[in-house]
Amino acid sequence: MKRKTLSIIPMLMLGLIYSCSPTVKVTTDYDHAANFSEYKTFAVYDLKAQEGQVNQLNVDRVTKAIRAEMIAKGFTESSNPDLKVNAVSILKNKQSVSADTNFYGYGGMYRPYGYWGGGAMMGGANTTFNTYDYVDGSLVIDIVSTKTQKLVWQGVGNAQIDSKPDNPEEFINNSIKKILEGFPPGLVKK
Repeated sequence: MKRKTLSIIPMLMLGLIYSCSPTVKVTTDYDHAANFSEYKTFAVYDLKAQEGQVNQLNVDRVTKAIRAEMIAKGFTESSNPDLKVNAVSILKNKQSVSADTNFYGYGGMYRPYGYWGGGAMMGGANTTFNTYDYVDGSLVIDIVSTKTQKLVWQGVGNAQIDSKPDNPEEFINNSIKKILEGFPPGLVKK
């Protein structure tokens, strides 16, 4: 069974709303010395369509989703921001191989009262190999302090993409929301 590789929309691997959507694994890290309460403003920067990676429609969707999440968290968009937010996608075409072995008629069976079978029953094992092509996609969101020009927070969402989502905008919105769920660190969930 061979499936066709889908090499579009790396950010779309991050949705969780529908059961047919890929499962997103999120990891975050941050500068423990940073005082996140001093950050009030942000700007999204350097999101560009990368040739062969992300189309401009999805770059725009990611930008819009990041803005919406940051504003929902109480930050204000500014041309002179405290924080710069960037998103980078990484796509890797991968292949999974599995083997199924059937032991029809192989040898005999040992019983407590002796060996049974063998002879004409002797055969071999039949092994079938199946390949499955998929895209391993990651979306990395970096948040940098403009004062220090250092990374203060990073969230990474990773998922296996094997089909295009039915609603890319909703898929991206939910993915960004899940990645930014842990920003800022220590935010009390309501």
